[in-house]
Amino acid sequence: MSTSSSPNVSIICLAFQKVWKAVSTSEGIAAWFMPNDFQPKVGHEFTLQSPFGPSPCKVLELDPPKRLSFAWDESGWRVTFELTELEGKTEFTLIHSGWGKPDEIVAKPSEKNSVIRDRMNKGWEGLVNNNLRKVVEL
Repeated sequence: MSTSSSPNVSIICLAFQKVWKAVSTSEGIAAWFMPNDFQPKVGHEFTLQSPFGPSPCKVLELDPPKRLSFAWDESGWRVTFELTELEGKTEFTLIHSGWGKPDEIVAKPSEKNSVIRDRMNKGWEGLVNNNLRKVVEL
């Protein structure tokens, strides 16, 4: 399995703690990403309610307020949120890794990894630059 990824980096012109709250709480994640029963505890198993049905997840790493990483679904994916404070702004980096071989089929959507990866990269860009930004700028 390939763990290569394309990080999505955004600068959000808001306080660091407000961005952290939006990406590290169940309510915050639901507001910009998907409904969930997330809890910020390493080892906590939770579910994201995706368009393809419930997706099992597990918190793998938690370093408040700088980093959160979780396993997503049964495909071997790992999603990591990294935050860096920059003079009143926040640099937010999202890394989606754990991709299999390009021609392998991802079970739930029954499509090739390469197709899903391209779609997800575009989706992350919209989620971060539109949805997350709107949530933290309220």
